[in-house]
Amino acid sequence: MVNEKFAKRFFGSAGNALGRHVGFGIDPNTKIDMEIAGVVKDIKYTSLRDEIPIQMFIPYMANDYVGGMTVYLRTSVDPAQILTAARGKVRTLDSNLPLYGARTVDQQISNSLVVERLIASLSAVFGFLATLLAVFGLYGVMAYTVARRTREIGIRMALGALGQHVIWMVMREVLALALIGVICGLAAAFALARLVQTQLFGITGYDPMTLSLAAGGLVAVACAAGYLPALRASRVDAMQALRYE
Repeated sequence: MVNEKFAKRFFGSAGNALGRHVGFGIDPNTKIDMEIAGVVKDIKYTSLRDEIPIQMFIPYMANDYVGGMTVYLRTSVDPAQILTAARGKVRTLDSNLPLYGARTVDQQISNSLVVERLIASLSAVFGFLATLLAVFGLYGVMAYTVARRTREIGIRMALGALGQHVIWMVMREVLALALIGVICGLAAAFALARLVQTQLFGITGYDPMTLSLAAGGLVAVACAAGYLPALRASRVDAMQALRYE
């Protein structure tokens, strides 16, 4: 049995591979006494990031050097029950035959992504810390801006400006800063997407849903950070603000 990549590499297509003969070795006189009886689909063996290799599968009874064997079981019940039953059956057939490394396909996939999960977790932690610093920074900037404009705010309120008008005046600046940050962030994300593409699985570096959620989350966080100074500005007493130095 050979995989599709093997058939396409040496025979052009899966159909052309059936009935052909192959052999092991690089010597021109190597015997080609093994007939290809079937072509199986390409699969990855150790990691989701591995390239699909050229593979040939031979019957274990025709192999003089069997060092190990992997057996796959398909079941519709709890895999733990099947593993227990499989161990018991193997023990019955040959008590000296070791059975090890038993795991489900989901566990195998999870094990192959340990490094990626670690990188993702660290990225999430540092991303959270960066967002937290940005929140404190934006809050400090807006609080300082409101403090500097206290007299102006007092004049506006003395002339009839309502609290919601003052809030919107401050929030406009917050939204402007957030918009600038989102534009710069998206530009940087598109520029760096190719560098992180190899670390992604299941999505692309230009995934619109991920970018939209990230941008929306940053805008929401920025609005939350700027709302408290804006609310404080809307409650400024006009007479005290006019006397503010």
